[in-house]
Amino acid sequence: MKTAIITGASRGIGRACAIELSKDYDLIAICCEKNTEMLNETAKLVSENNCDVMTFTGDISNYDFVSDMVSSVIQKCGHIDTLINNAGIALIGLFTDTSPEDWRKILDNNLTSVYNTCHTVVPHMIHEKSGRIINVSSVWGLVGASCEVAYSASKGAIINFTKALAKELAPSGISVNAAAFGAVDTDMNACLTEEDKTSLCEEIPYGRMATITEAGQFIRKLLEMPSYFTGEVVKFDGAWI
Repeated sequence: MKTAIITGASRGIGRACAIELSKDYDLIAICCEKNTEMLNETAKLVSENNCDVMTFTGDISNYDFVSDMVSSVIQKCGHIDTLINNAGIALIGLFTDTSPEDWRKILDNNLTSVYNTCHTVVPHMIHEKSGRIINVSSVWGLVGASCEVAYSASKGAIINFTKALAKELAPSGISVNAAAFGAVDTDMNACLTEEDKTSLCEEIPYGRMATITEAGQFIRKLLEMPSYFTGEVVKFDGAWI
């Protein structure tokens, strides 16, 4: 039985990943923080591809919640082949307006969550001497973005987390890579006005944002790479950065 865990799967890239992987996997566990209704919609789409699905609602930055989720998956199927760390939030605004609470919230949701899932999943992968981990980052983790300091910091940390963990887990046959997305047409960008979106797309050589379907297809392709492909950060940004 081929299994995967995908975080932040109630919508956007996480949902697209779940749909794409359901074509190849036997069971997919998906989670979100609070939107159970939308998560169940994702589950329905996954099950339409004859793939079993487990759903979990809770705070991904809470270690106990993550540990319980992973234990439930292990209890059901005995192993985890793939972990996709997609959950994350953004904050746009001046750094001087970023409160300590804002900073902690961004780091907890975007970075601590990755520690939590990896720390609970990796021992099982080491036992099997196989596994694949994809951490969703951003081009802003590579170059930084004005008015997105906290977000850029969290995504930059994910990139170096990925590279370091890949070196540590390579002897166990586990690949760890990061997907650095550019502008993707998700709800996270819904705050942009049509004028803002037009200006943004004019900056992208491809002329538009990526669709969530394309983002899901991209991650599926990364998972199809030989396991020797590890420690890499691959951009998907239409030649933007």
